[in-house]
Amino acid sequence: MTNMNPSRDDFAALFEESFGSGRLEEGKVMAATIISVENDFVVLDVGLKTEGRVPLREFGTEAKDLKAGQTVEVYLDRIENALGEAVISREKARREEAWARLEKQFADGVQVNGVITGRVKGGFNVDLGGAIAFLPGSQVDVRPVRDVGSMINVEQPFVILKMDRQRGNIVVSRRSILENERNDQRGEVVAGLAEGEIKEGVVKNITDYGAFVDLGGVDGLLHVTDISWKRITHPNQVLNVGDVVKVQIVKINPDTQRISLGMKQLNNDPWEAAASKYPLGAKLSGKITNITDYGAFVELEDGVEGLVHVSEMSWTKKNVHPSKIVSQDQDVDVIVIDVDTDKRRISLGMKQAQENPWQKFVDEHAIGSVIKGEVKNITEFGLFIGVADDLDGMVHMSDIDWAVQGEDAIKKFKKGDEVEAKVLDVDVEKERISLGIKQVSQDPMESEVAIKKGQSVTCTVVEVASGGIEVTFGADNVMRSFIRKSDLSRDRAEQRPERFAVGDRVDAVVTAIDKASRKVSLSIKALEVAEEKDAIAQFGSTDSGASLGDILGAALKKKENDA
Repeated sequence: MTNMNPSRDDFAALFEESFGSGRLEEGKVMAATIISVENDFVVLDVGLKTEGRVPLREFGTEAKDLKAGQTVEVYLDRIENALGEAVISREKARREEAWARLEKQFADGVQVNGVITGRVKGGFNVDLGGAIAFLPGSQVDVRPVRDVGSMINVEQPFVILKMDRQRGNIVVSRRSILENERNDQRGEVVAGLAEGEIKEGVVKNITDYGAFVDLGGVDGLLHVTDISWKRITHPNQVLNVGDVVKVQIVKINPDTQRISLGMKQLNNDPWEAAASKYPLGAKLSGKITNITDYGAFVELEDGVEGLVHVSEMSWTKKNVHPSKIVSQDQDVDVIVIDVDTDKRRISLGMKQAQENPWQKFVDEHAIGSVIKGEVKNITEFGLFIGVADDLDGMVHMSDIDWAVQGEDAIKKFKKGDEVEAKVLDVDVEKERISLGIKQVSQDPMESEVAIKKGQSVTCTVVEVASGGIEVTFGADNVMRSFIRKSDLSRDRAEQRPERFAVGDRVDAVVTAIDKASRKVSLSIKALEVAEEKDAIAQFGSTDSGASLGDILGAALKKKENDA
């Protein structure tokens, strides 16, 4: 007879037997059967007549293929909520499943598939089949990408860079996949290339130092110095992105697989014939291509430039910046001064292509000729006189005045004064013209009426000093002399400079002449002594009974009558 009232233990045993191995455990992943798909939710049977609802979005890309009766795995949070439903999550189940799978793939070093779902700060979120990974912006592509719209919601491979399950962090890279693919392709393409081979490519990118050219799956660098034999400062002077160009493979580095390209190598090096084409002394025409502090470069032909040093630019413009003499793109005539084909250098001269103004001056103005010019500059040692366009001659202070020396002679002139000067010397090599102003007039010491020793002269006082007086004398008062105090009078009491005034006219006798130093010594005292001797000789002596006063009085009276 069957027991109609089972005990508590019997009931528990029957309950355990009815559920068997299908016992529900919270915090575990379990299989569930889809009952229906309703709007934004999926209703699932998790067993024991228990149902749960999962938002459709948690199924990700699986959502479009879900149907009733299909079995999927879910994560059981709680067996029953306030509504009597199981709290389950497909997202957590996918995450648990994905982490287990990804950890194995990371350990094995294999690629994983994922979908970029959206942008976040610093990069993007990637769904790796349930686990969300971070894709840094720098790991999206081998080059910066402005628009990633075409990559979103598209399944593609990634490489896991690092993962931390405890923190729930996964970092992936798409760039590594592309770099590996590119390296594989690059290796195949590079293996098929040879140095010296001529290829056609497309300019992909331009930088300050060159251009990158796509040779069909591999890029080569066309350095700015290998673009043209002529000087170019930036590749964009010759190339544009998208240009189809013909290049020669100059070098292939098998270790780095870097390819160096050249365009100028397709043409003959113009320097090979430079020595014969540009002989020394040849006169050529060219265009200024570059101006520096030390000179200017002149293009003689494509790929060949010569340097005109600033010292070879002008005969007359010294110590100025080259830009003050020439301008960019100016056409100029030059003379070849030197050619060094090994160093690829040509030295040129501009001034040599023009007439030497110093030689021209010599041809037009013989030594000893007189020229007129304007005082251009005054220095402590003399005057500079303009004698031609941008050409000056120098008058040393010793050649300014016969009578006035040094600074006093220089002070007689100012800028702009028109003067006459004699050409004394011209040194074409040193570019110097020596002039003399005083030489225009005859040296008063060498003239026919030159002063002689013992000659009496009438002087004009120009300065009174404690030690004597300064006087001028001779024709036009061009000569100067200083009469010392002891020579002012025969009478010691009258040897006082203060008894003279500027402008006074006095008579004196020439006592000495030194032509080397151009000094003439005068004495009033000597003149008085000489006059006394003449008077005594003519009118008697004191021994004859006549007094000195009578004798001098007779002499002075005769002098007045003769006058």
